[in-house]
Amino acid sequence: MPVTMTTEAKAPIRHDWTLDEVQALFDLPMNDLLFKAHTVHRQNFDPNAIQISTLLSIKTGRCSEDCGYCSQSAHHKTELEAESLLSVDEVVEAAQKAKDEGADRFCMGAAWSRPNKRDFPKVLAMIKAVKSLDMESCVTLGMLDQEQVQALKEAGLDYYNHNLDTSPEFYGNVISTRTFQDRLDTLNTVQQAGINVCSGGILGLGEERQDRCSLLMQLANMAQHPDSVPINMLVQVEGTPLYGQDEIAPLEFVRTVAVARIMMPHSVVRLSAGREEMSDEMQAMCFFAGANSVFYGERLLTTEGASASADQKLFHDLGMKTSLEKKTGGHNSATDPVPDAVTEAAPLQSLNF
Repeated sequence: MPVTMTTEAKAPIRHDWTLDEVQALFDLPMNDLLFKAHTVHRQNFDPNAIQISTLLSIKTGRCSEDCGYCSQSAHHKTELEAESLLSVDEVVEAAQKAKDEGADRFCMGAAWSRPNKRDFPKVLAMIKAVKSLDMESCVTLGMLDQEQVQALKEAGLDYYNHNLDTSPEFYGNVISTRTFQDRLDTLNTVQQAGINVCSGGILGLGEERQDRCSLLMQLANMAQHPDSVPINMLVQVEGTPLYGQDEIAPLEFVRTVAVARIMMPHSVVRLSAGREEMSDEMQAMCFFAGANSVFYGERLLTTEGASASADQKLFHDLGMKTSLEKKTGGHNSATDPVPDAVTEAAPLQSLNF
């Protein structure tokens, strides 16, 4: 007879985390933390499904913000060549290719502090075009006002990405051209309009563990948890202020994923930038800890991503299926809760123990 996993009662969704509570999660022995995170993950998601997103830079470079990690900032001297806004046809071609390769969400990023009046209508047309391909749409365009948010809502936008990046305490060491509160205000406006929020952070900026605790506390204590929580590992770009920064330890990255899963049990947790530097074993630990989404494709805005062939092999080796495959097969996608029968009687042998 297969051995079954003992499950705990589902914890309530919380928005009142304290820094001490988050620190206590980080300080758990690794096995205890992973078990707790995976239990929460399995209670809310199919543990063998992965949601696939593809990211395209629709307008590159000459950004007026001074984010210390970003190659697109006009304040930094990098080798990046600036490019004007892509055409709708170019975006549709890229989106169709992404869908053909297994992505079900197409994300578009523009290097703006905020959208300009001239180009914003073109972005709305891009959203409508992506939606016509039966794909979810996501954009990251910087700060927004209520009128712009409403226009995005009417265009059918599914997700708006606006990362907090780091803790409010460390934020000023990374960015000076906008405040942490500016980011929170944009997220609040987007959520009030009924658009799903995608918001997370970047690890390896020189922050301490306490900053990672504070970042996750800020996200989890929002009035509504972000629907997607991207966790990025800094990709160092020569010419940016953070080039040469000490890298975050792999197990500390895994710990952060696990704590994010525990604190935001219904959110999709995404492995984003930096995944091309992660070993298969590190990614597998992240998936076990609660990550259930990735950015897919050889290019993430202006930095290299993991190759599609490597991803396909990894998913195959781990016995994981993309959310698009699940939909095609008539199963729930990665964003749907796993059936109770799976939660209550999950054989340990299926977890490769």
